[in-house]
Amino acid sequence: MQDTMEEKVVRVFMSILSRKYTVWSACWINMLIIGLIGCTPDLSDDQIPYQPFPDIIINLNLPENIALKSKGIAKEINGGTRGIIVYCQETGIYYAYERNCSYHPNDACATVNVDNSKLFMVDPCCGSSFDFSTGNPTGGIAWRPLLKYRTSYNGLNLVITDEIVE
Repeated sequence: MQDTMEEKVVRVFMSILSRKYTVWSACWINMLIIGLIGCTPDLSDDQIPYQPFPDIIINLNLPENIALKSKGIAKEINGGTRGIIVYCQETGIYYAYERNCSYHPNDACATVNVDNSKLFMVDPCCGSSFDFSTGNPTGGIAWRPLLKYRTSYNGLNLVITDEIVE
């Protein structure tokens, strides 16, 4: 049996329509895949540089260091790759973090500072923020913690070694 002209037109139209849906479906799937890949964090950046240094001994009875005896106080000092941030968690408990940001650490501006609020550390270059207690990122694009150096306190001196902990 031969199709009428109207049936042929409908069949051709349906064929074109089904191909368009196939093309559009493929486009949507590709856009979804590209979107998902584009939203994943950059986990391929450079390793965090490590610069050995001699033990740093800070006499906490000296006027320039006495504030570090107080809970919640942080201070930026020389040492490490880009400097070190020393933080007093509570009397006698200290943390020392490398100031080199963990996100794209070889960028010229990848340096962490104590935020003006004194509540966290921040890299103004990438916008990442870090917790004082753990060195873990709390905001921004950094996904690795800051390098954390071993500290010891004997009641007078705070000693920071180049040994990385945690």
